[in-house]
Amino acid sequence: MRVCHAVAALLLLAAPARAEAPPPEPAGYRSEAYRAPTPATLRGARVVTTAEAEALWRAGSPFIDVLPLPPRPAALPAGTIWRDPPHDSIPGARWLANTGFGALAPETDAYFRRELDAATRGDRARPVVFFCQRQCWMSWNAAKRALAHGYTSVHWYPDGTDGWAEATLPLERAEPAAP
Repeated sequence: MRVCHAVAALLLLAAPARAEAPPPEPAGYRSEAYRAPTPATLRGARVVTTAEAEALWRAGSPFIDVLPLPPRPAALPAGTIWRDPPHDSIPGARWLANTGFGALAPETDAYFRRELDAATRGDRARPVVFFCQRQCWMSWNAAKRALAHGYTSVHWYPDGTDGWAEATLPLERAEPAAP
């Protein structure tokens, strides 16, 4: 009997770990814990792999990076100059910092709409790709927001710059688009 228990225990240890199922899509936007497992889907959008994202990039589709700017540390002494840390992104992507939060101030939403319109040249049917980093709800929120604003060919690239770099595709230093 002990041998059976020992064999069973060894089989359990040797079995591959089961990946946790992705969370379901929420009805609205995610407004907390933005760096967490994301859904496998986004209703109305096409979820793309790194290979599919690369094909869209090579075809000239606009890419929208929504990684937020880090906040200035509260403990910095008065007069200290704060510089945002460098950010590498997919070449040619528009970095629309802070547009992936669950709720946007009216001026941030106007910035998002204006920049998205410029990126797509006013064509709401033009394929557009949203990304951030892996397990980042910001890109999911931004892609969902684009759908709500009437864009019909929205692509969400959930692996973002992490997946891009792992595939040894190029990255370049990015600056946020001016508000």
